[in-house]
Amino acid sequence: MKYTVKRILPLLCVTLLALFVSACAIFGSPNEIDDTKGWQADRIYEAGEEKMQDKDYDKAILYFQKLESRFPHGKYAAQAQLEIAYAQYKKQDPISCVASADRFIKLHPNHPNVDYAYYLKGLASFNERGFIEKYTGQEINDRDPKALKLSFAAFKELTDRYPKSRYYKDATQRMVYLVNALAQHELHVARYYMQRQAYLAALNRAKYVLEYYPNSNAVEEALVISVSAYDYMGLDDLKEDTKRILKTNYPQNPLITGKVNQDEKVWWKFWESLY
Repeated sequence: MKYTVKRILPLLCVTLLALFVSACAIFGSPNEIDDTKGWQADRIYEAGEEKMQDKDYDKAILYFQKLESRFPHGKYAAQAQLEIAYAQYKKQDPISCVASADRFIKLHPNHPNVDYAYYLKGLASFNERGFIEKYTGQEINDRDPKALKLSFAAFKELTDRYPKSRYYKDATQRMVYLVNALAQHELHVARYYMQRQAYLAALNRAKYVLEYYPNSNAVEEALVISVSAYDYMGLDDLKEDTKRILKTNYPQNPLITGKVNQDEKVWWKFWESLY
């Protein structure tokens, strides 16, 4: 019996220690001083705002989280949720910002400031950049378009739902930019395929631009790529039809006028016949 107790006692101590450590991780260190103890909601909110002005966003988020948890039904609770999302946006944490904005939208669909939550959600995705992009100066049209599409969707929902929102104009301008960026991304891939003689793949990218981004600034080049791809594939009828569309809409295009510089002449095979 004594032998069994001796074996179990160390295991029991280890278990209790593990539980104690876990409790500290969840509830915080028992020696940690809570500077907001006994504070009312307005005081915690003011403290969070001060930290926001100081650009100490981590501390600001901590204050607003405490405010929301202690006064979940108070007049500052919803505003604290928005402040958390904004602080996450300012500290360049787009994933957390979008999650916080989505949470606010779900909890407060009729809140007078819900349009701001959509706006923040769009901004967070609009500015989202990966580690490689930050340090290589990668162009926006070279990036994975997923974040750009998420940003566009958020701005579109904002403009569709709240046409009188104070953020409507800025959101609309950003949507135009995003459409052009997404179209340019498709062209970037199309050029890649053209240079590797994957003409059908390039043509599909160009046709995608023409179908889904007809008002973008990429339409002219998409038509040119289409003509080139048809030329390489020997589809003369389709090539001529596309050239007519190009001529009608862009009569000054080098393909139409015959004014092609030497660099362009290298990989646009059909331009060679203009000389």
